Amino acid sequence: MAEIKFCGMTRPQDASYAAMLGARYVGIIFADGPRTLTRERAQVITDGLPRRVSRVGVFGRQSPNEIAETAERLELDVVQLHGDPDAGAIADVRARWSGRVWAVQRVSGRDLPPGARDLFDVADAVVLDARVDGRLGGTGVALPWSELAPQLVTLRSRRAQFVLAGGLKPDNVSQAIEALQPDVVDVSSGVEDGVGIKDHERMRAFRDAVEQTSRS
Repeated sequence: MAEIKFCGMTRPQDASYAAMLGARYVGIIFADGPRTLTRERAQVITDGLPRRVSRVGVFGRQSPNEIAETAERLELDVVQLHGDPDAGAIADVRARWSGRVWAVQRVSGRDLPPGARDLFDVADAVVLDARVDGRLGGTGVALPWSELAPQLVTLRSRRAQFVLAGGLKPDNVSQAIEALQPDVVDVSSGVEDGVGIKDHERMRAFRDAVEQTSRS
């Protein structure tokens, strides 16, 4: 079954509800954007989570030292690097921090960027998301799943897990899973009432759709 990451948390009650639903990952945004949190606010959210839920910090232009310092302070399990990082950026973070490193690869059009293969060789997971000018993520724009499926076949046997983001919501996540068979599905705006405000009914509907697809 695909694991679930509820990302862009801004309220402790939403993160707790994600844990109650059985989410494997909860994401906190430190990259620039409308869901960005301070370390202090993020600490309030992560402190209330059970240890079975992995804490993911999403970073953008921060330095490797700042990323590592934040990850240590908040006891993050995963650092997710946005902004199309390369192998060198991943190595720079690993030199300072011992947890898992995920790399976001943004896709425009119907083809994977040339650097995707390298990321699947060095990252612990590769997150595919839609490229939207001026925004790093949480855009609600879906990827062309059917067109990407054959391009991913040869990459799935490499080191990295495959995390699918980009426009997922309760009424399309089943189709996305069937097309691409991701290890993790990553949702933020698709289960929101407003920016950063999660709708618990939508969160439950998303979880139910993932579970139903996995059983079929």
